[in-house]
Formats: sequence, structure tokens, C-alpha cells
Amino acid sequence: MKPLIVLIAVSALAAMATWLITGAADLPLAGRIGMAAMLVFTAIGHFVFTRGMVMMVPAAVPFKKEMVIATGLIEILAAGGLLLPGFVQLTGWLLILFFLLILPANIYAAKHKVNHEAGNHEGKSTRYLWFRIPLQLLFIAWVYFSAIHN
Repeated sequence: MKPLIVLIAVSALAAMATWLITGAADLPLAGRIGMAAMLVFTAIGHFVFTRGMVMMVPAAVPFKKEMVIATGLIEILAAGGLLLPGFVQLTGWLLILFFLLILPANIYAAKHKVNHEAGNHEGKSTRYLWFRIPLQLLFIAWVYFSAIHN
């Protein structure tokens, strides 16, 4: 829920800022700024809550800690790519792929009630999947409409 709040709040502020500066809200740019802020926000979790994030990765996946650190770095790079004009579309497509690839970890975490911040199995139940999967689809659509189809 926190990433969604960051995404919407920062996007709204960026839309207002572009409207004040140019006289028209640049919604694709505002959407990319919001997504970039959300990606940095979630990337920080990879470094602050590493132990809990490792718990989200299925047992069959090797190098879990390294995977968590790498995906945090990918999120930071993607945030930058969304803001660099020559990289926006490529970053958008790669982010959509990234969101699809991390969905199984989010499903695994929900099924095993992983609380990544606390690093335990006392998190939200599988009912959280009813929120998480549509949220992931929203992120994909957000990237598509702000970075690829604008």
C-alpha cells in the first residue's frame, strides 16, 4: 500500500508542478516521476529490510540475498531510466518485464505470510493477493501509459 501512496502522491504533485510551470499538466512526465519515486522508495526496502526481502524469494531460487540486492539496484537504475529522455521507452519495456518477473515472489510472500519489514511469517494472509496482483497490473499499465504509449 505504501508504494501505491508514493506513486499517486508524487505523480499528483508532479502534474501540478508541470501545470504551474507550463500551463498544462504533463501527465506522462508526472507518471514517470511518480513511478521513479516509487521505485526508489521500494529499492530502499531491499537494502533496509534485506532479511525479510530474502524470505520472499522461493526456496528453489539460489543466491537469494544477492538477488534482493540486485533487484534493488535494478529499481534504482529503472528510476533513472524513466527520467532520461533517450531511455524512457526501453526502460518502460524492461520495467514491465521486471514487474512480471517479480510477481511470483510477491505471490510466494503472500502465500507464506512474509512480513518483509519485520522479517517473519506474520504478514498479511493470501487475501493480500487480491490486492497485490491487481496492484502489479496497475504498475504495468502505469509504466505503459507514461513511458511507452505517450
